[in-house]
Amino acid sequence: MLKLKALILDEKAMNRTLKRISHEILEKNRGTEDIILVGIKRRGYPLAKRIAENIYKIEGIKLKVEDVDIGLYRDDLTSLAGQPVLKGSNLIDVENKKIILVDDVIYTGRTARAAIDAIIHFGRPKLIQLAVLVDRGHRELPIRADYVGKNIPTSRNEMISVEIAEIDKNDSVKIYEL
Repeated sequence: MLKLKALILDEKAMNRTLKRISHEILEKNRGTEDIILVGIKRRGYPLAKRIAENIYKIEGIKLKVEDVDIGLYRDDLTSLAGQPVLKGSNLIDVENKKIILVDDVIYTGRTARAAIDAIIHFGRPKLIQLAVLVDRGHRELPIRADYVGKNIPTSRNEMISVEIAEIDKNDSVKIYEL
């Protein structure tokens, strides 16, 4: 049984956090003509779309937003039951582009690694940066986010739950005890 420990971000705080990430992306990446925001399915994609909307409001620049399905690139395929269900990816030409990979939570780093493998399958980007709403620690791979909305140190018997209005009808980040 999950026990709610705390509400970390409500809708307003999440919006402020995404706006800050959007500003940081603009500050770090002079010239945006070759940037593609790539959201990791499932919750990373709507977050990437929101970041793109924020950047448009700030600078009047429309960035391409794509999604990536990491199903075939996971390192735990042999331990999963059955075959992975692919939802497809909408990646276009990534060759020599700046890719900003977007996800809701970074934990072990394995999802980000799988997404990087999937992107490289489509071509050789100029660079890949990682933007996450929440960094909860406990990395198993040497991967870190370039843009972090909120650092939430957790124990392994805690769970971060991110709700996105486009999927869950609500915006929030909560921490639960397992």
